Amino acid sequence: MREYDVIVIGAGAAGLMCAGSVAPYGKSVLVLDHAEKAGKKILISGGGRCNFTNRFAGPADFVSANPHFCKSALARFSAADCIAWVEQHGIRYHEREHGQLFCDDSARQILEMLLAPCRDGGVEIRLNTAVHTVERSDDGYRLTTDKGVYHAAALVVATGGLSIPKMGATALGLKIAESFGLHVIAPVPGLVPFTFTGREKERLNALAGISLPVQVSCRGRSFREAMLFTHRGLSGPAMLQISSYWQPGDALAVDLLPDMDTTRYLDGKREQRPQAQLATVLAELLPRRLVQLLTEDGLGEIRLVQLSDGQRREVEGRLHNWLLKPNGTEGYRTAEVTVGGVDTDELSSKTMECKRMPGLYFIGEVVDVTGHLGGFNFQWAWSSGYAAAMAIVSS
Repeated sequence: MREYDVIVIGAGAAGLMCAGSVAPYGKSVLVLDHAEKAGKKILISGGGRCNFTNRFAGPADFVSANPHFCKSALARFSAADCIAWVEQHGIRYHEREHGQLFCDDSARQILEMLLAPCRDGGVEIRLNTAVHTVERSDDGYRLTTDKGVYHAAALVVATGGLSIPKMGATALGLKIAESFGLHVIAPVPGLVPFTFTGREKERLNALAGISLPVQVSCRGRSFREAMLFTHRGLSGPAMLQISSYWQPGDALAVDLLPDMDTTRYLDGKREQRPQAQLATVLAELLPRRLVQLLTEDGLGEIRLVQLSDGQRREVEGRLHNWLLKPNGTEGYRTAEVTVGGVDTDELSSKTMECKRMPGLYFIGEVVDVTGHLGGFNFQWAWSSGYAAAMAIVSS
């Protein structure tokens, strides 16, 4: 049995952040992962450019049963700290909409930034290693793997979520938590496209390829970004964002013209072109195929001069409160994250340590903290990994 001070399960963003942050303090660290390569998701993220943080990252950008839990870790290692870290390593980056920060060159630079302190600090990274059992001992935790048995005083579980199983995602971290009697909030796919069935799918299929800016609302949350019609349903940033809040049976309320006062617009058009058909006028604001779908009951053929107050209200409802009811999502196959995970009530928000199991830590996506689209999930990986590392080195 090999002995270490710290064992980290998971060679992804959170696990490598934790291992690299502990390494300079002279502790022996082992990182285990069943994958053949460290940081696989980092390398493919952001189209290979890695959206490594968001300049405006704050507690409101995260989904959790306890919305306050992430505050401490985000304050310990903030987006500003992440930016300084990247700049210190000479990595050039650029900002896109909504504060999203990407590498100018390659996501590999972020991975190298994580691996460098691991190499310098003597961290052992053992890949292609499957963890079979995790048991508590008198002085730590004992892991049985297909490559041998390992023991450490501190165990950090950084196994990620269930999204993108073809990249090797598993439920190992959740199983470890449950094996120790910890409560797990049932995981569901997040940041994922919606699907439809039957007549609604047929109607939306006719719009495949159309993208437009909208505001979508569900369960008291709203996002104002692009929506994309696909052959399976709805995607685009707005739909991915709201999917983390949607639950089966919920309807999505879509405002197709969030900046438009349609009452004033239609009044003006009626004065200018009273004989124009409603569909013709709306096609000046929205894609023609979408207008045809919205007015397929014949409403679009009405001339503006003939439009009654009731019909006007009906039009405004369709434009500003278009209700769509998905039958589901595309699932973990295309989901970018997992919503749910180890219940934050089981953990210290300052250290990520399990309250009932000293020396056991959960960090990153395996915890019930899920970021919005746009660099927030990487920020949670850095913040939670750093919090656990600082707790370990001070213990």
